[in-house]
Amino acid sequence: MHPRETVDRALQLSALGLIDRRVAELCGVSLGAVQKWRTGARRAHEDEDRRRHHSCPRCHERPLDEAAYAYLLGLYLGDGHIVLCRKGVYRFSLACCDDWPGLIEEAAEVTATVMPTSSVSRRQKSGCVEIQSHSKHWTCLFPQHGPGRKHLRKIVLEDWQKKILTIHPGRFVRGLMHSDGYRGMNRVRHHINGSDHWYEYPRYLFKNESKDILELCGEALDLLDVAWRYSRYNTISVARRAAVERLDEFVGPKY
Repeated sequence: MHPRETVDRALQLSALGLIDRRVAELCGVSLGAVQKWRTGARRAHEDEDRRRHHSCPRCHERPLDEAAYAYLLGLYLGDGHIVLCRKGVYRFSLACCDDWPGLIEEAAEVTATVMPTSSVSRRQKSGCVEIQSHSKHWTCLFPQHGPGRKHLRKIVLEDWQKKILTIHPGRFVRGLMHSDGYRGMNRVRHHINGSDHWYEYPRYLFKNESKDILELCGEALDLLDVAWRYSRYNTISVARRAAVERLDEFVGPKY
């Protein structure tokens, strides 16, 4: 890296009509450096470097797509994890089942939307596709990252995250349901007058071993005015007809 003064002097000499080799001799730099400065290649590199190292909405006040973030937070709390790699770079990963190709596409798209300065890759694993993105700032966006499994540690949202989920509870619940949730038909048998009678109705289930994440799901459902209950200690059920119809506006079946 050369001082800014050296670069400016070289550009001034070039503007006066001096050839690149003479400018390099006068400035004490290589011919290639002068050519990059004159053609703008260096400035383009500097702009790219600045873009990549000033990419965090929390550290650099870059605008954040809050609706996309609410959905991605739901996916992360269900099937996501963050790993520290070399040179302080974090790998953000989402595991998406092969049975839901539409979900894989949506997860990759929303990851790129939240962190647009980092490329998104896909890694095929047994039964699932792992969506990956690398950045030094993933833990800024997901401070819930920590050692061990999520259900073995406290999961608490920061105030700025709570504000986003208050505005976009439907996107957050969509992310949760697309990760550890399910919409399907519940088949019930009643024995009446000596014979079995069956009927079916649609319902949503969200299963997670973390009490904190279950509570976050319940709070978001309350904001949507969706009736819910615990069907088991680790499962939230939405089964009333009006509640299912309301949740269908935001989630719907996996695809």
